[in-house]
Amino acid sequence: MAEITASMVKELREKTDAPMMECKKALTEAEGDMAKAEEILRVKLGNKATKAATRIAAEGIVGLYLAADGKLASLVEVNCETDFVAKNDDFIALAKSLAQLVATQKPADVAALSALELNGATVETTRTALIGKIGENLSIRRFERIEAQGKLTSYVHGGAKIGVLVDVTGGDEQLAKDLAMHIAASKPKSLDASGVSADLLDTERRIAIEKAREAGKPEAMLEKIAEGTVQKYLKDVTLLGQVFVKAEDGKQTIEQLLKAKGAKVNGFTLYIVGEGIEKKVSDFAAEVAAQAAAAKK
Repeated sequence: MAEITASMVKELREKTDAPMMECKKALTEAEGDMAKAEEILRVKLGNKATKAATRIAAEGIVGLYLAADGKLASLVEVNCETDFVAKNDDFIALAKSLAQLVATQKPADVAALSALELNGATVETTRTALIGKIGENLSIRRFERIEAQGKLTSYVHGGAKIGVLVDVTGGDEQLAKDLAMHIAASKPKSLDASGVSADLLDTERRIAIEKAREAGKPEAMLEKIAEGTVQKYLKDVTLLGQVFVKAEDGKQTIEQLLKAKGAKVNGFTLYIVGEGIEKKVSDFAAEVAAQAAAAKK
């Protein structure tokens, strides 16, 4: 039996927001497997245990470049340690410059982008110099370059914490703007069901079966219940299946909206700053106490 430490319980609680005792029980049942324990909590506690999936931990901004004709665009996520630095003019200028470099120079990865020239020096040299000036670590996390099939529309929200590019054929400018804003608000995982991983669907199906079983549902009904749960999940996480945030009747899906407007979404990119990154939460009082104790020694 794996030892369940206090730090493991704390980590699971931070991920799920579940009670400490429930976290300990789940870890014990999962024999210390963190992912399995999180799944156990989802069965017992429902979606409350998915807090970590949408928690944004790191600071920074999304740099965006969009060509005037809407045929070429890019997004770059640049991270820093504090929100204060994320509002620094030099930091913002760097993110915008990087987005333009990505669009025009087509680097293969972050290493290739770092080697490109920017204002007479390499991107890496520029980044290092800015670290020295600002006094915080800065990193280029990811980027994406898009060539449109139709026309690209952008939307940036929350001080550039969320960046969206959507490629639309047909419709009008207002529709494209509404779609970009919808994506920022509803955060779909993919355009349609084909973009959702089989592993993710298997997890949802397995959780649905266990929840139904614990609720006392007949074994013969479990697969049908699970399939219904999966289909509902797909509507929630796919752009075409989601209900349009501005739907007057509260029912019109994006797919229905596009059909009514004679338009098509070819694809979209959504960047949320810090998504999937765990930020260290420091206990200031504890740090001060530790420093005082060290000073006495």
